[in-house]
Amino acid sequence: MLPARTNHTSIGTIERKTSGQPKHLGNLNFDNTYSRLPKSFFQTIAPKPVSDPKLIRLNKSLAKELGMDPSIVEQQNLDIFAGNATPLKSKQIAMAYAGHQFGNWVPRLGDGRAVLIGEVLDENGRRRDIQLKGSGPTLFSRMGDGRATIGPVIREYIVSEGMAALNIPTTRSLAIVTTGELVARERMEPGAILTRVASSHIRVGTFQYFYGQQDEDAIRKLADYTINRHYPSAAKDSNPYVGFLRSVVNRTAELISSWMLVGFIHGVMNTDNSSISGETIDYGPCAFMDGFYPNKVFSSIDTLGRYAYDQQPAVGLWNLSRFAETLLCIINSNKEKAMVEARAVLETYWPTFEKHFHIGLCQKIGLDHNEENLSLAFRLLDCMSETRADFTNTFRNLPKLFTAPDIFDLETEEKLKFHKEFAEWSNEWKTKIAEQTASLDATWGNMYEINPLFIPRNHQIQRVIDFAIDADDYQPLDQMVTAITDPFTENAELKHLAKQPKPEEEIRQTFCGT
Repeated sequence: MLPARTNHTSIGTIERKTSGQPKHLGNLNFDNTYSRLPKSFFQTIAPKPVSDPKLIRLNKSLAKELGMDPSIVEQQNLDIFAGNATPLKSKQIAMAYAGHQFGNWVPRLGDGRAVLIGEVLDENGRRRDIQLKGSGPTLFSRMGDGRATIGPVIREYIVSEGMAALNIPTTRSLAIVTTGELVARERMEPGAILTRVASSHIRVGTFQYFYGQQDEDAIRKLADYTINRHYPSAAKDSNPYVGFLRSVVNRTAELISSWMLVGFIHGVMNTDNSSISGETIDYGPCAFMDGFYPNKVFSSIDTLGRYAYDQQPAVGLWNLSRFAETLLCIINSNKEKAMVEARAVLETYWPTFEKHFHIGLCQKIGLDHNEENLSLAFRLLDCMSETRADFTNTFRNLPKLFTAPDIFDLETEEKLKFHKEFAEWSNEWKTKIAEQTASLDATWGNMYEINPLFIPRNHQIQRVIDFAIDADDYQPLDQMVTAITDPFTENAELKHLAKQPKPEEEIRQTFCGT
């Protein structure tokens, strides 16, 4: 069920000073290297203070990963999460970028409701951005209020942490703070701020910003910075900028293949939402599919299906092509030669995507990767598409075709039970499993390790948001985070969160929140 191919064709280390003082967000050794780039790259700006902040959720495991003591963070960092105080050594900026939004060129976008408070080295020595999202207007707000509401903040927290637990590269969520203020959207809604953590916030659109200004010097400075930060091995390439493009192409292909394997729809794959580091970024009108539908769209504004599930691989290549355009001037002074080199790299995208997707798809049905098994996997997708069988539960419950067929029928809502082609498929699959497998238990164990039980289901996210807005109750949020951050483990108390929605519960559209 793949879309057809288309022709979319120096950072210093942070010194860690050890002392007896517990680490928290206020005393981390911030070092914002991006702010040492030319001033045209950003606006220096502080968040806009809020009236009555309240810490709703702290990601304690991520806090530890960043080198902080969660108990101290909870006690001392509310004002920083709210934008009412500034950490030591922080230089707060809003980053400039441009982008194609639904294919339309916008020469100036930028962080219109976010402030990067700085960079730190985590416990593993990885450089991480810490950003406040919903922290007030900036130079790039385009008449917007620069704020976020509790619904989209909760959505991004849940989905990004769910993606991290599925081992998919992603930005992370450190904290949710409510502001004590109302924000005007379709109705007045409680304001909130998300503290977001990323490998960086450099986007395809960041390069496009300077490409649109024909600023070759800025493109070169940005490329050198990004290579040094994310792809140091590219510096050893005979042409570092070609090596840089190749690295970004590979990571993007692998990232999108991982989305496809869990039924994830980003919803707004604009070039300004395409991360150079290969992380999933900017969770707006995103969702995981329930019933499998290859053309599924969730975004309320994607009326033409540009960012439908099955279009994501092609759009990924389209975005990479726009990125390659920005690098031509530094790849080679001869434009024709630069285009030949860039095109050769872009042509590796589809083979890389297909390799990772095909291997992963065979693994999801418990079989080795070969053409015969791959064909069998695609036939299963065809059956699922025709019956709208639940994407997650079908793969998760395949072992029960052997062990408990009645339970398989029940937990997949019996949508496949009377499908003739699926009956034939299941017999062939059982035969192949038996032929290939020395230990069925080992096979089931492997399948359960890659096919999740819990995903951030759209109707469950909406339930969490409704409880937060209508009752100021965050217990459903805690429950859901517990489930989606341990997605492969059976949990009898939370099993209701694994069920697909009833027809009256289904959420057909999502909104970005701006």
